[in-house]
Amino acid sequence: MQVFQKGKGRETTAAARLRRRSAYQSSAMASRLQLPGDDSVLLRVTHSNIKSFSADVRFSPEMSVESIKDKLWKKCGTAVDSMLLELYDAAGSKVVDLNDATRSFGFYSPQDGYRLHIIDLDPSSVTSGGWLEDTSLVEKYKISEEAYNKLDNNFRKFKEKITAQNPVAKEGKLSENYMEDLCANIKVGDRCQVDPGEKRGVVKFVGRAEDLGPGFWVGIQYDEPLGKHDGLVKGNRYFHCPPQHGALIRPDKVKVGDYPEKDPFDDEEI
Repeated sequence: MQVFQKGKGRETTAAARLRRRSAYQSSAMASRLQLPGDDSVLLRVTHSNIKSFSADVRFSPEMSVESIKDKLWKKCGTAVDSMLLELYDAAGSKVVDLNDATRSFGFYSPQDGYRLHIIDLDPSSVTSGGWLEDTSLVEKYKISEEAYNKLDNNFRKFKEKITAQNPVAKEGKLSENYMEDLCANIKVGDRCQVDPGEKRGVVKFVGRAEDLGPGFWVGIQYDEPLGKHDGLVKGNRYFHCPPQHGALIRPDKVKVGDYPEKDPFDDEEI
């Protein structure tokens, strides 16, 4: 085994490696201690108009007072020209007013734990009146019913449009006889055409289909496999037809009459 000699004793390779690592870490620690530290100070910031505003903000002593005001403006909304800064010590005693915007912050000897208080001198400031904290003080915008109805794109019109495009959403309020009158001239065995799409077929069922919603429905066997089932819907058999030829639809989409089967070759060019 490789060893390192130290006088008359012996030291293993592992022990030597551990000793060198410890020495390196100690050296690195010493080097870090020699680096200049962070000289910024951490202050509690409060505001004269916004009682709930309180933040811990770190500032560099090299910053000018004007730079500090600009930084605080972005946090609280008080304009730089309307801002007066007061510095308080950790015990709550006032130290000084930061009156000279050109001086560095370090001139006023701030320390960690001090408080920087913002006074908003503008009576018309966005921070005045307390409405930033109490929304009940904010004047609400109101519009008359007549003016609201004249708007081209209001929520009420949007909702009516969506409901009109989705009949299923309205069916919860439909009667049991919904569209029964439209079924008066529709009989099982009639040839028909279904719109949109001009799909042709034969009527196989006329009546209620509770699984699909209140009111009357018409069962169609399409001439082509344009349907969704064979007449069996949600476990109930309404009629029989070949698979993918069946459909249950509302009677307002069905026209009965002389609708023979389409010749698939009619549209072919010669």
